[in-house]
Amino acid sequence: MTIRSMKQSDLTACSHILCSVYNNELWQCRWTLETAAAYLTDFFRMEKFVGFVAEENGEILGAIFGHEKIWWNNSEVFVEEMFITPAMQRKGYGSLLLRQMEAYVKEKHLAGMTLSTNRYAPAPAFYRKNGFVDCQHVLFMAKEL
Repeated sequence: MTIRSMKQSDLTACSHILCSVYNNELWQCRWTLETAAAYLTDFFRMEKFVGFVAEENGEILGAIFGHEKIWWNNSEVFVEEMFITPAMQRKGYGSLLLRQMEAYVKEKHLAGMTLSTNRYAPAPAFYRKNGFVDCQHVLFMAKEL
């Protein structure tokens, strides 16, 4: 198992994994390979993109997509997306990806990492296990039009 910086050529494999992770009853998404590729490519093209893939025997098993975000007192990394191939979940790959992002944050002397996730999925427990805390002062809001 290796964790390495993401390359543009990894986006196709990442798109397949994203579809396999989110197109189910739990997440209730309807990603196509085309929309998944466009979605992930938008992140990859961000000016301050930071991304890593988990790879074993040349096969990508998961990825983390983030970007540096400027803040008034110290910049941070916002994790936009993270996923692991369903058959490989609960084997520590997600934690390895988070640790690699943490190493990046420390190397760059950034404040930390932030992210948002679905409170009704298993993801919050995973992130809490990896040291994230609920931010009571933050309210995520949306407006459907």
